[in-house]
Amino acid sequence: MTAPRDIPNDLIESLRSLGLTKYEALVYIALLRVAGATATEIHETSGVPRASVYPVLDRLVRKELVSVSHTTPKRFDAVPPDRGVRNLMRRIETDAENARTALDAIYREKGPEGRGNRELIWTIYGEENIKTRLTEMFRSAELSVEMLVTWDLLRGSVLTLLEPVPDTVRIDIVTECWEGEPPSRFSVHLLPLTTLRETCSTPGNPLPYQSSGVFLVDDARALLWTGLNGEQPSALYSESAGLVQFVRRHITSVREWARATGQ
Repeated sequence: MTAPRDIPNDLIESLRSLGLTKYEALVYIALLRVAGATATEIHETSGVPRASVYPVLDRLVRKELVSVSHTTPKRFDAVPPDRGVRNLMRRIETDAENARTALDAIYREKGPEGRGNRELIWTIYGEENIKTRLTEMFRSAELSVEMLVTWDLLRGSVLTLLEPVPDTVRIDIVTECWEGEPPSRFSVHLLPLTTLRETCSTPGNPLPYQSSGVFLVDDARALLWTGLNGEQPSALYSESAGLVQFVRRHITSVREWARATGQ
């Protein structure tokens, strides 16, 4: 069956993307054109086969797109488009949240042991994608968040991501400088390289990369962020014991060096 010629295919496809079948879309559009139509009139207006009209109307009623009168014969009316689309979007959001919750439960059941002993290291491209992964890491923290990060990257991208971290989680930061007084929950260690610049706002950065950082959460998840001004950053992420141990040793050695120099 084809749609009536005066209904654009793009409109049908848009309604299908909102969760309607083709027949449901045609019936809803037909009802917008008439008031209080019977099933026979809907069949004639929409082009939907007579045997399919009642099942389609039942589904549209459940989707809050159609109201029905208690008369003989029954008459049907369309919910106005603004409210109808809102109803569809609400259903989509509810379904998406239910799916996310169910999928997350399945993912957590797998656990680290379900992933085997593979030393998987993932490459992530683009600042927003990296920040999304960092946000997930920080929110999952139960014991500690540790990082060795340039001040430019810390100030510009990372500090706001730390806000959801529970107060019970230790946050340990190694960087080359800090403007103002750090929050009391942060343990901040300044690298002696900070003496190479007068203030944190002085142009230039004494570290090899202007935007780079190494992040470790609960001694279980590690991320290495690298980037230069004017280029899209990239990162390596892993839960493998090898990379986690490497990052642990690196952060510890640099932090001890910073302490030894009196910073």
